[in-house]
Amino acid sequence: MIKPTLIGTNLSLGYSTGKNRAEILKGLNFELYPSQLTCLLGPNGVGKSTLVKAMMGLIEPWEGEITLDGKNIRSYSQLELAKTRAVVLTEPFQSGNMTVAQLVALGRIPHTGWTGKLAHVDVEAVEKALDATKIQYLRHERLAEISDGQRQKAMIARALAQEGTLLILDEPTAHLDLVNRFEIMHLLREIARNQDKTILVVTHDLEIALETADQFWILNCGSPLLAGMPEQLVVSGQINQLLPSDRFYFDSERGRIAQKTQPSNLTIEGKDSTVFWVKKALLKAGITASKSSLRVFEDPFFIQIDDKIKVENLSELVQILQNSEQSN
Repeated sequence: MIKPTLIGTNLSLGYSTGKNRAEILKGLNFELYPSQLTCLLGPNGVGKSTLVKAMMGLIEPWEGEITLDGKNIRSYSQLELAKTRAVVLTEPFQSGNMTVAQLVALGRIPHTGWTGKLAHVDVEAVEKALDATKIQYLRHERLAEISDGQRQKAMIARALAQEGTLLILDEPTAHLDLVNRFEIMHLLREIARNQDKTILVVTHDLEIALETADQFWILNCGSPLLAGMPEQLVVSGQINQLLPSDRFYFDSERGRIAQKTQPSNLTIEGKDSTVFWVKKALLKAGITASKSSLRVFEDPFFIQIDDKIKVENLSELVQILQNSEQSN
């Protein structure tokens, strides 16, 4: 039976200022497992950062306990924690003249001390981290001269060089383009599997999290932490706890957040996937009903209106239907 790397039991977390106490999270229970990528999701202000700080050992629970590798996290020294868990934060690393290899080598400081002198075992750990993140080719490049996505991979490599069992990342895909966001998350999933790492990612990127995460943690105001496989949360409808507003819902067929719309009286024939986008364009333009019948064709794409008018793009269709509505 696989044992959890990190366990939280009946946690109460918050902050104290003088005599005032602000409880952020209460009755929190969780388990993080090796070889799994877990994504923590929830709106801003629900306590995600507070939870992460507690996992990092930066704040102590008011009640309950957190155990890391079977040992209460409060009993670890800072040096022991640095050897056991690694963290990649959102804030950019400011040292443009440093090379990628030098940055990754900083991950060995808990093992070497501040002298930074690398023994053979340290060099091996750095090389292994560069290999795992697929950035060996960047080892001599300066941080100021590489892309944001490459720099984020270097930060992950630095965390891997610490050789801890737990890796926590706070929005590692923030400020990255679409391709790099997918690359980073798939890389983390690969690392979790291949290196038996326990990885927690705090993210707002639901679509990519659905593609890559083994487990979801959903945190919302006034609700217990909801944990489970992403697919299970989708089919059960619990994924909608991420969307407290009644304006939006999770479209399980398309795997994305959608806006609730008023019922439409649009008659559109054609392939379902294409009809979906045509209807979406019309509803976005405020066209919820039309006396005309529409038929969508593909390859080449065009729309036929009342079997009389042929239009080849959606902008033209919108303009015709809007003009027709105004004339009536």
